[in-house]
Amino acid sequence: MLSAPIDLQLVRRLFLHPDRIDGSNFLRREIAGRMRDKLELVKIHPLRLLDAGCGEGNDLMQLQDYFPESHIVGIDASAAMLVSATLKLQAATGSVSRFLDKWLPSALRTELKHGLACADFARLPLGSSSVDVVWSNLALHWHPQPDVVFAEWRRVLRTEGLLMFSCFGPDTMQELRQAFAVIDQSPHTLPFVDMHDFGDMLVNSGFSTPVMDMEKLTLTYESVDKLFADARALGGNPLLTRRHGMLGKHDYRRVCEALETMRNQEGRIPLTFEVIYGHAFRPVLRKTASGESIIHVNFPKKQL
Repeated sequence: MLSAPIDLQLVRRLFLHPDRIDGSNFLRREIAGRMRDKLELVKIHPLRLLDAGCGEGNDLMQLQDYFPESHIVGIDASAAMLVSATLKLQAATGSVSRFLDKWLPSALRTELKHGLACADFARLPLGSSSVDVVWSNLALHWHPQPDVVFAEWRRVLRTEGLLMFSCFGPDTMQELRQAFAVIDQSPHTLPFVDMHDFGDMLVNSGFSTPVMDMEKLTLTYESVDKLFADARALGGNPLLTRRHGMLGKHDYRRVCEALETMRNQEGRIPLTFEVIYGHAFRPVLRKTASGESIIHVNFPKKQL
């Protein structure tokens, strides 16, 4: 099932320069924090955790702090982002090690355990049933086949393992779509997938009791230029059906004028983000490959 005609090679090129997306890190950090708040409601102690679409690795250290005994694996399709992640982790690990060397005896030090790999998260270089948690923050909407991604994430999860993810929903950047509609009908933003469709995909992929949640965040801007800068920092437009070539001065002015008409009572231009959160578990197997039912029986312990 295609969510949109996304060019994965173009996605990799859009994230070729990590400094290009630095301006949007504030939004990723905010949503990661909200995901961690939801994680606190789940009692789980993973031995191995996968961050799918880890980018520059900003979540890796925080996940390590939250699960100090876990081995954290980060996977991203952009080699450039992983180089940046490696440098950040080395710097952070060096700082922590110097602190621990100074203040803690060796017996009390916590080892920092990370691994990074460059791969499509719909084709993971991991064995089946090899991780306890799959975590993915604002990455799923960059893939054209989320149903294939869910099936792969289920494959690598152990029985009763947890999937937790966030991504953008259909109302994201609705103001930009409205503004660009004054010049053409070409897609200038991704057509993000609806929350309920994600829930159906999770069930069809073999996950149990998926829980979907959504909230809308609205950023406001003093200028059109700043709004465009943040929109570009979130990644850009990787659609095969996108308009090619630069906008002419006339069309660009018309888009800017359309955005200017959207200023609120405070005189600022809004930009909406619909944020979808989902979590689900890989259930205990109930049937064999041949269709036979599996019944789990717990025998009482023999009293001596």
